[in-house]
Amino acid sequence: MFYKTIVKDHIRVPPKLFGKPVESAILEQIKHEYDGFISKDMGIFIDVASIEEFSEGKIIPGDGATYYETTFSALTFKPEMQEVICGQIKDMADFGGFITMGPIEGMIHISQTMDDFVSFSKDKVLLGKDSKKSLKIGDKCKARVIAVSYKDVTNPKFGLTMRQKGLGRLDWIPEDLGQKKDEPGQKKGEKNNKD
Repeated sequence: MFYKTIVKDHIRVPPKLFGKPVESAILEQIKHEYDGFISKDMGIFIDVASIEEFSEGKIIPGDGATYYETTFSALTFKPEMQEVICGQIKDMADFGGFITMGPIEGMIHISQTMDDFVSFSKDKVLLGKDSKKSLKIGDKCKARVIAVSYKDVTNPKFGLTMRQKGLGRLDWIPEDLGQKKDEPGQKKGEKNNKD
Protein backbone atom coordinates (compact mmCIF):
# COMPACT_ATOMS: atom_id res chain seq x y z
CA MET A 1 0.00 0.00 0.00
CA PHE A 2 1.16 3.55 -0.67
CA TYR A 3 1.47 5.91 2.28
CA LYS A 4 2.18 9.58 2.88
CA THR A 5 4.79 9.40 5.63
CA ILE A 6 5.96 12.26 7.84
CA VAL A 7 9.62 11.94 8.85
CA LYS A 8 11.73 13.98 11.27
CA ASP A 9 15.52 13.78 10.83
CA HIS A 10 18.75 15.78 11.13
CA ILE A 11 19.88 16.54 7.59
CA ARG A 12 23.54 17.23 6.86
CA VAL A 13 24.01 19.83 4.10
CA PRO A 14 27.61 19.77 2.78
CA PRO A 15 29.51 22.98 1.96
CA LYS A 16 29.21 22.40 -1.81
CA LEU A 17 25.46 23.25 -1.49
CA PHE A 18 25.93 26.48 0.49
CA GLY A 19 25.39 28.62 -2.65
CA LYS A 20 21.81 27.38 -3.04
CA PRO A 21 18.74 28.60 -1.14
CA VAL A 22 18.61 26.74 2.20
CA GLU A 23 15.34 24.89 1.50
CA SER A 24 16.56 23.73 -1.95
CA ALA A 25 19.83 22.47 -0.47
CA ILE A 26 18.01 20.58 2.30
CA LEU A 27 15.55 19.05 -0.19
CA GLU A 28 18.39 17.94 -2.47
CA GLN A 29 20.12 16.19 0.45
CA ILE A 30 16.90 14.54 1.65
CA LYS A 31 16.24 13.17 -1.84
CA HIS A 32 19.84 11.96 -2.05
CA GLU A 33 19.55 10.15 1.30
CA TYR A 34 15.97 8.86 1.15
CA ASP A 35 14.92 8.13 -2.46
CA GLY A 36 14.98 4.33 -2.74
CA PHE A 37 15.72 3.90 0.98
CA ILE A 38 14.10 0.80 2.51
CA SER A 39 12.83 0.71 6.08
CA LYS A 40 11.11 -2.25 7.74
CA ASP A 41 8.75 0.14 9.55
CA MET A 42 8.01 2.64 6.78
CA GLY A 43 8.54 0.63 3.58
CA ILE A 44 10.28 1.80 0.42
CA PHE A 45 10.73 5.54 -0.07
CA ILE A 46 9.46 6.45 -3.54
CA ASP A 47 9.82 10.23 -3.42
CA VAL A 48 10.21 13.08 -0.97
CA ALA A 49 7.12 15.23 -1.47
CA SER A 50 7.90 18.38 0.50
CA ILE A 51 9.67 19.90 3.47
CA GLU A 52 7.19 20.72 6.22
CA GLU A 53 9.63 22.64 8.45
CA PHE A 54 13.32 22.96 9.29
CA SER A 55 15.28 24.52 12.13
CA GLU A 56 18.08 27.04 12.03
CA GLY A 57 21.27 25.33 10.88
CA LYS A 58 23.97 24.20 13.29
CA ILE A 59 27.64 23.72 12.50
CA ILE A 60 29.66 21.05 14.29
CA PRO A 61 33.30 22.14 14.76
CA GLY A 62 35.64 20.24 12.46
CA ASP A 63 32.87 19.06 10.10
CA GLY A 64 32.21 22.06 7.85
CA ALA A 65 28.65 21.02 7.01
CA THR A 66 25.45 22.52 8.39
CA TYR A 67 22.85 20.35 10.16
CA TYR A 68 19.13 21.09 10.05
CA GLU A 69 16.46 19.38 12.13
CA THR A 70 13.92 18.79 9.38
CA THR A 71 10.37 17.47 9.11
CA PHE A 72 9.37 16.32 5.64
CA SER A 73 6.68 14.25 3.91
CA ALA A 74 7.45 11.34 1.62
CA LEU A 75 5.57 8.85 -0.53
CA THR A 76 6.34 5.30 0.61
CA PHE A 77 5.24 1.85 -0.55
CA LYS A 78 4.83 -0.96 1.99
CA PRO A 79 3.14 -4.20 0.91
CA GLU A 80 0.94 -5.57 3.72
CA MET A 81 0.00 -9.19 4.38
CA GLN A 82 -3.18 -10.24 2.50
CA GLU A 83 -3.12 -7.06 0.39
CA VAL A 84 -4.29 -7.55 -3.20
CA ILE A 85 -1.97 -5.94 -5.73
CA CYS A 86 -2.09 -5.46 -9.49
CA GLY A 87 1.11 -5.94 -11.40
CA GLN A 88 2.75 -7.21 -14.54
CA ILE A 89 4.83 -10.36 -14.96
CA LYS A 90 8.39 -9.21 -15.50
CA ASP A 91 10.20 -12.56 -15.72
CA MET A 92 9.53 -16.30 -15.61
CA ALA A 93 11.60 -19.22 -14.37
CA ASP A 94 10.97 -22.94 -13.92
CA PHE A 95 10.04 -22.30 -10.25
CA GLY A 96 7.59 -19.41 -10.87
CA GLY A 97 7.36 -15.80 -11.91
CA PHE A 98 8.25 -12.29 -10.80
CA ILE A 99 5.53 -9.64 -10.71
CA THR A 100 6.18 -5.90 -10.46
CA MET A 101 4.31 -4.35 -7.55
CA GLY A 102 4.94 -0.65 -7.60
CA PRO A 103 8.67 -0.03 -7.24
CA ILE A 104 9.57 -3.63 -6.34
CA GLU A 105 9.00 -7.22 -7.42
CA GLY A 106 7.17 -10.04 -5.72
CA MET A 107 7.76 -13.72 -6.42
CA ILE A 108 4.97 -16.15 -7.19
CA HIS A 109 5.90 -19.82 -6.87
CA ILE A 110 4.70 -22.11 -9.68
CA SER A 111 2.39 -23.89 -7.19
CA GLN A 112 0.69 -20.56 -6.38
CA THR A 113 -0.08 -19.47 -9.96
CA MET A 114 -3.35 -21.39 -10.48
CA ASP A 115 -5.47 -24.31 -9.21
CA ASP A 116 -4.09 -26.79 -11.73
CA PHE A 117 -1.01 -28.87 -12.50
CA VAL A 118 1.37 -26.30 -13.98
CA SER A 119 4.29 -26.92 -16.31
CA PHE A 120 7.02 -24.57 -17.54
CA SER A 121 7.74 -24.41 -21.27
CA LYS A 122 11.00 -23.53 -22.99
CA ASP A 123 9.28 -20.31 -24.19
CA LYS A 124 9.09 -19.12 -20.54
CA VAL A 125 5.35 -19.78 -20.27
CA LEU A 126 3.51 -21.46 -17.37
CA LEU A 127 0.73 -23.74 -18.67
CA GLY A 128 -2.19 -25.26 -16.74
CA LYS A 129 -2.74 -28.92 -17.70
CA ASP A 130 -6.55 -29.09 -17.39
CA SER A 131 -7.56 -25.42 -17.46
CA LYS A 132 -5.30 -24.59 -20.46
CA LYS A 133 -4.59 -21.26 -18.75
CA SER A 134 -1.19 -19.71 -19.44
CA LEU A 135 1.03 -17.06 -17.90
CA LYS A 136 3.83 -15.32 -19.75
CA ILE A 137 6.04 -12.26 -19.47
CA GLY A 138 3.99 -9.08 -19.89
CA ASP A 139 0.69 -10.51 -18.58
CA LYS A 140 -1.19 -8.22 -16.18
CA CYS A 141 -2.31 -9.98 -13.01
CA LYS A 142 -3.93 -9.58 -9.61
CA ALA A 143 -2.20 -11.34 -6.72
CA ARG A 144 -2.39 -11.46 -2.93
CA VAL A 145 0.64 -10.85 -0.69
CA ILE A 146 1.14 -13.98 1.47
CA ALA A 147 4.70 -13.51 2.73
CA VAL A 148 6.74 -10.44 3.67
CA SER A 149 10.37 -10.66 4.77
CA TYR A 150 12.70 -7.81 5.65
CA LYS A 151 15.44 -10.19 6.87
CA ASP A 152 17.81 -8.45 4.45
CA VAL A 153 16.57 -4.85 4.57
CA THR A 154 18.42 -3.95 1.37
CA ASN A 155 16.58 -6.73 -0.51
CA PRO A 156 13.12 -7.44 0.99
CA LYS A 157 11.24 -10.54 -0.22
CA PHE A 158 7.53 -10.69 -1.01
CA GLY A 159 5.64 -13.92 -1.72
CA LEU A 160 2.41 -13.85 -3.75
CA THR A 161 -0.47 -16.17 -4.61
CA MET A 162 -3.05 -16.21 -7.41
CA ARG A 163 -4.89 -19.38 -6.27
CA GLN A 164 -8.13 -17.72 -5.21
CA LYS A 165 -11.20 -16.52 -7.05
CA GLY A 166 -10.76 -12.97 -8.26
CA LEU A 167 -6.99 -13.38 -8.62
CA GLY A 168 -4.81 -14.32 -11.58
CA ARG A 169 -4.36 -12.99 -15.07
CA LEU A 170 -6.89 -10.17 -15.51
CA ASP A 171 -8.85 -11.91 -18.29
CA TRP A 172 -9.36 -15.02 -16.06
CA ILE A 173 -11.15 -13.11 -13.32
CA PRO A 174 -14.67 -12.66 -14.85
CA GLU A 175 -14.83 -16.40 -15.64
CA ASP A 176 -13.56 -17.35 -12.16
CA LEU A 177 -16.25 -15.16 -10.57
CA GLY A 178 -18.98 -16.83 -12.65
CA GLN A 179 -19.58 -13.90 -14.98
CA LYS A 180 -20.39 -14.66 -18.60
CA LYS A 181 -17.95 -13.55 -21.24
CA ASP A 182 -19.25 -11.04 -23.78
CA GLU A 183 -20.57 -12.68 -26.92
CA PRO A 184 -18.99 -11.77 -30.28
CA GLY A 185 -20.29 -8.39 -31.44
CA GLN A 186 -21.56 -7.51 -27.97
CA LYS A 187 -20.14 -4.33 -26.46
CA LYS A 188 -18.29 -4.67 -23.19
CA GLY A 189 -20.72 -4.28 -20.27
CA GLU A 190 -23.81 -4.61 -22.54
CA LYS A 191 -26.48 -7.00 -21.20
CA ASN A 192 -27.31 -10.17 -23.10
CA ASN A 193 -31.06 -10.04 -24.04
CA LYS A 194 -31.18 -13.81 -24.70
CA ASP A 195 -31.25 -14.60 -20.96
